[in-house]
Amino acid sequence: MQCPSCKADIPEGSKFCLECGAALFGRCPSCGNANPASVKFCLECGHRLAATGIEAAGRSATDTATPQPSQVVGSAERRQLTVMFCDLVGSTALSARLDPEDLREIIGAYHRCCAEQITKAGGFVAKYMGDGVLAYFGYPRAHEDDAERGVRAGVALIEAVPALHVAGHDAALEVRVGIATGLVVVGDLIGEGAAQEQGVVGETPNVAARLQALAEPGQVVISHSTRRLTGGMFEYRDLGRLTLKGYSDPVQAWQVLGPSTVESRFEAQRGAVLTPLVGREEELELLLCGWQQAKAGQGSVVLVSGEPGIGKSRIVQSVIERLGAEPYTRLRQFCSPHHQDTALHPTITQLERAAGLRRGDTHQQRLEKLETVLAQATNDLSEIVPLVAALLSIPTEDRYPSENLTPQKRKEKTLAALVAQVEGLAAGQPVLMVIEDAHWIDPTSLELLDLVVDRVPNLPLLLIITFRPEFKPPWVGRPQVTLLSLSRLPHRQRAEMLSRLTGGKALPREIADQIVDRTDGVPLFIEELTKAVVESGELADAGDHYKVTRSLSPLAIPTTLHASLLARLDRLAPVREIAQLGAAIGRQFSHELISALALMPRQRLDDALSQLVGAELIFQSGTPPDAIYTFKHALVQDAAYSTLLRGRRKQLHARITETLERQFHEIVASDPALLAQHCAEAGFNEKAVGYWLKAGQQALARSAMMEAVAQLKKGLEALANLAEGTARQQHELDLRLALGPALIATQGWAASVTGETYARARELCERLDQRQHLGAVLFGQFTYQNVRGELRAAHEPAAAILRIGEASNDALLVSLGHHLLGYNYTALGEFTLARAELEQTLIALVDPVLRSAATALTGSGEELVVTLVHLAFPLARLGYLDQARARRVNGQRTFRENGLPNFPR
Repeated sequence: MQCPSCKADIPEGSKFCLECGAALFGRCPSCGNANPASVKFCLECGHRLAATGIEAAGRSATDTATPQPSQVVGSAERRQLTVMFCDLVGSTALSARLDPEDLREIIGAYHRCCAEQITKAGGFVAKYMGDGVLAYFGYPRAHEDDAERGVRAGVALIEAVPALHVAGHDAALEVRVGIATGLVVVGDLIGEGAAQEQGVVGETPNVAARLQALAEPGQVVISHSTRRLTGGMFEYRDLGRLTLKGYSDPVQAWQVLGPSTVESRFEAQRGAVLTPLVGREEELELLLCGWQQAKAGQGSVVLVSGEPGIGKSRIVQSVIERLGAEPYTRLRQFCSPHHQDTALHPTITQLERAAGLRRGDTHQQRLEKLETVLAQATNDLSEIVPLVAALLSIPTEDRYPSENLTPQKRKEKTLAALVAQVEGLAAGQPVLMVIEDAHWIDPTSLELLDLVVDRVPNLPLLLIITFRPEFKPPWVGRPQVTLLSLSRLPHRQRAEMLSRLTGGKALPREIADQIVDRTDGVPLFIEELTKAVVESGELADAGDHYKVTRSLSPLAIPTTLHASLLARLDRLAPVREIAQLGAAIGRQFSHELISALALMPRQRLDDALSQLVGAELIFQSGTPPDAIYTFKHALVQDAAYSTLLRGRRKQLHARITETLERQFHEIVASDPALLAQHCAEAGFNEKAVGYWLKAGQQALARSAMMEAVAQLKKGLEALANLAEGTARQQHELDLRLALGPALIATQGWAASVTGETYARARELCERLDQRQHLGAVLFGQFTYQNVRGELRAAHEPAAAILRIGEASNDALLVSLGHHLLGYNYTALGEFTLARAELEQTLIALVDPVLRSAATALTGSGEELVVTLVHLAFPLARLGYLDQARARRVNGQRTFRENGLPNFPR
């Protein structure tokens, strides 16, 4: 006798399995008869049994590979699912010809056959519908080849069902099968009692049902998506584009003829860290040689390029390990895909780590910690501390005098100070500087890196920059730069890496061969697939090797990284909620933040985090409550996040936003872009726009113009989610007022997008009656048209400024209007009119307050100096050379007296 749950051999007559404790017989609620656990209807009276029928037998047949949903899933989730519909052909004719009890025997045998073949393939019988069976592959537990499993089950069914023999009946049975693969929402409990089922919603089950209806008896028909995933694993007949009921467009379909003789697997490409370093001896030696040269004072740059998962980070870690305890300074920065528009994010986070800044620190403590770190490179902190403290949003109070710098000048001095910091550290001892994932670098950090690369040859410094092939480093070809491209491992080195992953313990030959063959030399694939096998529960540690404890399930050998990660998440079902919450927060999250968000006791949360750390899905730095957790790879985070329904995601992002605003004010102040992202996902659309504006303004203040453009454009995109009205128009005006200067700095005055921005800003100012902004907007519009040579068109905004100033008695706008008209008339050759307008400007600029305001508004130089220079030109053209010379000399004198940077021309 065999247990239908765990397949253990047990004595005849047992009521419970001696291995797993499962009940072997269930009492019928109608007649009280004891029925085997493998039947759906009572053998005595035919009453439908609840969870002890065919569904239970089907689910239990491979319980370790395909657990019941209640064991894994607590709520509905998004899944890539392969759905199978199987239909018994001619059941209506059978019902008319056979006695109901005879029909019951045939249907029961058919159901049992379906359950056996589906569960053997790792599928889940979701529902019995009389003569139909609905099955899922990929839920409640994922496999790397669910599409292939579904097709194999379908092929097995069209062979197994006709072979059924029911005692006393010679009826020939046939089935037809339809299979489709796609994204669904699965897991909602529908119905009650014996009729309860795990519902699935989406297009995929409908397509599978329609394909089944079109299939001929004895045929398996599959969708395009399933065919693409199964590749060359089967032989097919192209059925062309079929018209399906309910679909306006034809759907491509194939008939599966049977398994092919050539095995084909799709290649998985993922990224990784901390895999055993195998087969990188030459690359490691090159890096260590560069280090020896750096110690001798001859610095160099090594660019490490490779696809995700190839081992870029691991080879860097090996360099660090080889340096051991020798004296050197390590600077390691990580670029982030979520902060590509945040200026100097890698530097900021590296400084925060180096200084040991904690959330509970006072401003004084944070400043003192920063001073300690910066003092390692310089004895004069007076210049660098205010600049770096501003980056880290640390007030310097009265300890350091503040300089009145323009954003561009502040940016230049900040970059120079950061480069000097690197030089100062290198003056003390050799420096190993690592920039990881440069394909996600922000533009300002790229500028900083360019400055560092220029200085490397004269420093005892080895700079290693890792990136994916899509990044095009601008330093290739320089004498101090070496490009190192990592290739995949050959067959022998794959086997060596597999052995190291298992600690030298040999895996069964067939498993090891499959891992070596299917990983295609990508170290991360080898690591993840090996871990999936060892953690599957199907192998036992036998000292110097692993042995198979039971019939090996294909689950133990995932062939794609994503499926492997999802399978590991499924195995950690009780704590998957914490993984999903962490994934919603981001790639990295603090113990303090997730504690504030998790709706569970502290001990339970800590246990869940420990399990995730133990499974190496996340890494932990520090100890709670100061611990920081990081997903091992961005794709681990993606796998956890992708299963969340949109509604659940929205709820989580709302909680994250509210918690950050309530308890983490320093994050709100220093990283508004992060708040904007969470607000957008939470549906807090107006808040999201506001935070994008703050992020853009923060970047503008740091003269990080490219980042500012990116942030502000995201704010404009988010406006589409706001209702039409005055509030939306005001938000758009605020964004465009900030975007104009950023576009001027990055794309120039003459760029069409600059003109469009100022034109729209003017329209909004006029519609909202925001006259206080019209001066700046009209000046921007005037300059755009003037630089493009559209002189006649430029006259209109200049005249508008003067008209508005006179109507509102605004001396600043009147002065600006006269100045711009004078400049425009000069360009048009109307020198008399130009002289009159510019002399009106000079009269107004006698007021020093107005003069300062005009200078701030135009941003093009000290207003008096600019006006004097502009007036000299029409005077000279009119023949008043002495007056022209006097105006220019006066402008030069004022320029020198004010210590201005650039004399206008």
